[in-house]
Amino acid sequence: MEFFDNLPAMDLMRSEKMTFVQLIIPFESAHRAVTYLGELGLLQFRDLNADRSPFQRTFVNQVKRCGEMSRKLRLFRDQISKAGLVSSLHSATQPDVELEELEIQLGEHEHELNEMNANSEKLRQAYNELLEFKLVLQKAGGFLVSGKSPVVVEDRELDENIHSNGDYTDTASLLEKEMRPETMEHSRVRFISGIICKSKVQIFERMLFRATRGNMLFNQAPAGEDIVDPVTSESVEKIVFVVFFSGEQARMKILKICEAFSAHCYPVPEDITKQRQISQEVLSRLSEIETTLDAGYNHRNKALSSIQFHLNKWMSMVRREKAIYDTLNMLNFDVTKKCLVGEGWCPIFAKAKIQEALQRATYDSNSQVGIIFHEMDAPESPPTFFRTNRFTSAFQEIVDAYGVAGYQEANPAVYTVVTFPFLFAVMFGDWGHGICLLLGALVLIAQERKLTGQKLGSFMEMLFGGRYVLLLMSLFSIYCGLIYNEFFSVPFHIFGGSAYKCRDASCSDADSVGLIKYQDPYPFGVDPSWRGSRSELPFLNSLKMKMSILLGVVQMNLGIILSYFNARFFKSTLDIRFQFVPQMIFLNSLFGYLSLLIVVKWCTGSQADLYHVMIYMFLSPTDDLGENQLFWGQKPLQIILLLLALIAVPWMLFPKPFILKKLHSERFQGRTYQMLGTSEMDNDVDKEPDSARQHHEEFNFSEVFVHQMIHSIEFVLGAVSNTASYLRLWALSLAHSELSTVFYEKVLLLAWGYDSFIIRLVGLAVFAFATAFILLMMETLSAFLHALRLHWVEFQNKFYHGDGYKFRPFAFALLTEEED
Repeated sequence: MEFFDNLPAMDLMRSEKMTFVQLIIPFESAHRAVTYLGELGLLQFRDLNADRSPFQRTFVNQVKRCGEMSRKLRLFRDQISKAGLVSSLHSATQPDVELEELEIQLGEHEHELNEMNANSEKLRQAYNELLEFKLVLQKAGGFLVSGKSPVVVEDRELDENIHSNGDYTDTASLLEKEMRPETMEHSRVRFISGIICKSKVQIFERMLFRATRGNMLFNQAPAGEDIVDPVTSESVEKIVFVVFFSGEQARMKILKICEAFSAHCYPVPEDITKQRQISQEVLSRLSEIETTLDAGYNHRNKALSSIQFHLNKWMSMVRREKAIYDTLNMLNFDVTKKCLVGEGWCPIFAKAKIQEALQRATYDSNSQVGIIFHEMDAPESPPTFFRTNRFTSAFQEIVDAYGVAGYQEANPAVYTVVTFPFLFAVMFGDWGHGICLLLGALVLIAQERKLTGQKLGSFMEMLFGGRYVLLLMSLFSIYCGLIYNEFFSVPFHIFGGSAYKCRDASCSDADSVGLIKYQDPYPFGVDPSWRGSRSELPFLNSLKMKMSILLGVVQMNLGIILSYFNARFFKSTLDIRFQFVPQMIFLNSLFGYLSLLIVVKWCTGSQADLYHVMIYMFLSPTDDLGENQLFWGQKPLQIILLLLALIAVPWMLFPKPFILKKLHSERFQGRTYQMLGTSEMDNDVDKEPDSARQHHEEFNFSEVFVHQMIHSIEFVLGAVSNTASYLRLWALSLAHSELSTVFYEKVLLLAWGYDSFIIRLVGLAVFAFATAFILLMMETLSAFLHALRLHWVEFQNKFYHGDGYKFRPFAFALLTEEED
């Protein structure tokens, strides 16, 4: 025990020790004090006004002002983006301004920009109207000119076939009325010309036809030029139309329909001379407005460029100020003493830095009263804070995705740094594929400074955040690939020659028969001669399956050992005696013994059937082992281990609930006040359900007992299922190896067997595609997820509760653009 006590403390093994502090800040130095604390970033404030709405807090007006300034800055950013201005690489050199001055500047800039936008919109609208008028004059004029040609043939046909009808006056159509001389005097043909969006033309024409009952002629033609919408700044394709009709009632209907469809109507004179005069006037006015628009755009872009030069600095300043006032709103305002009272958490190592920052705030604000900073009793469990760097942060995030560690709980990330990439490599082992992953990881690490702080896509951001995880995964994959002796599924004689050779010349064409061992075993990894032999698959299956069990038992034992260190750290002897000890006995009596048999079989070269040994250890423990005996005394050892496993189950189940009940009853009888001075009772009960945590309520024995029973059953069943779950290491390793073999033999070698260059090139392309997208992407993701499951379920459930919450200090460095 003294040896463990004398070991140096690990930064990642236990979270930082936290203390609960109270700050009493004079009103005049509150803003500066919170600013300095935000720059330091080591104090997490507690919201003392959680029962109040945001509109009932002290600094609500300042928060509203900051929100309004953020809105203006977002408007400027959107306008700059819409104008297509390139962002400036140089930072602003303008001296620092106060928030009030910045608010005035932003108001002036917004007013100026809104005026320019309004004028530009009006000019653009006038320009669009003149442009539409020009297009209507061009297209509709063509319709009117072509409509004046003689129609002698049609007139004769109407006279012969239709005009003889006695009811002609009531039923004649528009064109017939136009062509009959006697009716032209009563109903003159008129027209309306205009322009409409192309997407509305069909519905527009159908509506006109129905409204006039077919008594109209609709002509249309593409405008030929796209018109820019002044509101959306998007180009809209339009159609010029001319509607010929007769009668005032039809005219009113057509105008209403045009208004409903947002069709713009323009008057077009029938006289060609007038058309030319109007066209010249329209063209001159268009050139004038276009010149004015260009001048307005240049002036607007200059104004936006001046804003853009300071935009990032202003946004950062407003974001900081809003965060400061949001934090001040979390403090209590004492009206009588004119001070603010705040509470929060900070690491113990940061107390001196916080006090120094508060002293600077008092001095810089010329306050006559200093800031009071003192520790208090914690009302709740402290937050969890691990100091990580760019290498360890990704592994800590992997653990935190399962659940944040409780305060001072053993942190699995310390071991995940090694075990996670190693278990991944066991499933992915191929040193050719590992080199490909290594090159990708090195590229990401080389671009670290360039990519840090940039906006990346979701996939790229995840990949860049895990660049060091990818680095270790690739290195371990190369190591395991050398053990498996696979380079894109091809074995190599890297560490010398094979231990086997052909007995005679008859086996030179096949590796399946005639091999004899003539020298010492291959020094490192799998002998290349196993490749292609008849016993390759049984040999590798046996090797990888047994290796998976060994790795699983070792990692599960590590998890149980960490539960001992947790219990010892929290001074919970109950957990050591009635959880750690029986769990170690149960797991190792069964699967620890299986691991021992595997190692002995490997060392002795025995042909014993381990399946038979383990099954009949339960079914017939007293039977003679026969040829399955691996060492002397195996039979009595099996009986002893089986009895220990049976004893361990009630050992886990019964003692702890009854001892907790006894401690609770003695506590309220007043006989164990001294015992309550230790943390054993609190720590043991804290691990129980909520009803058992409330020391001042009635002790619910049935709930505690049920919880312990569930925990015990879960461990007993989990010991079997978790061990079986580690066999995924064998399954995925085999699948990866076989897929690599299939792509190599059935694609690359098959294509290389042809003399055609094109077939070889196609085969190489298919092999490269399959390697990149299937083996390097899909298989990597699959192995990553399986390694993640092994750590979250099989490893961490032995000791890790993950019921804490993160330390989230008030820090300007953590503010993001989304908080605008």
